[in-house]
This record gives sequence, C-alpha cells and structure tokens, in this order.
Amino acid sequence: MKQIINHPEKKKNRRKLRNNLTPAEATLWLSLKNKQLDGRRFKRQVSFGPYIVDFYCPSEKLVIEVDGPYHEIERKVRYDKKRERYLEKLGLRVIRFKNKKVFDKKEELLQEIKRHFQPPCVPPLKRGAAGR
Repeated sequence: MKQIINHPEKKKNRRKLRNNLTPAEATLWLSLKNKQLDGRRFKRQVSFGPYIVDFYCPSEKLVIEVDGPYHEIERKVRYDKKRERYLEKLGLRVIRFKNKKVFDKKEELLQEIKRHFQPPCVPPLKRGAAGR
C-alpha cells in the first residue's frame, strides 16, 4: 500500500514550506505550536497524497488552511475544493481562514478552531466508586 501521509518524495517541499511560512501562517503557528491550544499537538506542512496542508492536528484529524488573496482566483478555488474532497475522503475535517482573520481576529479564530475539537473521552465511573 502506498504511503499517503508525509510521503518521502514530498519531504524537500514540506521542509521548504515550513522554513518559508507566510506571515499569516507564522502568526497562527505561534498560537498552535507546543500544544498551546487546549493541549492539542499541531504539525506544520503535512502532506496527504499529492497535497500539503498548512496545519494538521492528528488527534482531531483536523486540517487548518490559511488563505491569502491567491485563493480567491477562480482556478484556485476549484483546486481547493478538489483538494478538500480528497482530504475529507481520508476522514479529515478541513477548516479555512483568510489571512485577514488571522491578523485582525486571532482570538476569535482560535475559539473557532477549538469548537472543531471532539469532546474528551471520559471513562465511565466504576460502580460504587462515587459513594466511597
């Protein structure tokens, strides 16, 4: 079976993108790195098949994309939709934010990301444990 996540042939390109984040990506990364957002681990520039995503949270199967003006071009909009369908077929959830929101409403954006987190799995209490 062909490797889908972080295929070795994309490694050079992933590294190049990680070392050259856009200003909006760099700003958002400051809030996502080191498990700062509700203890969730995020990775930058992860590849899935032929595509490289901006940020990925493995525990949530959540992809975050930060879009600049280039993503408003009709050809790019079609490409992004095709890409999202591919990622969703892999069981991933994709959310997108415009650069402007990263800069102007970062706290609101972070709250929106948190709303996409699954509630924590709490093991059931053992019978009789509550009364001890």
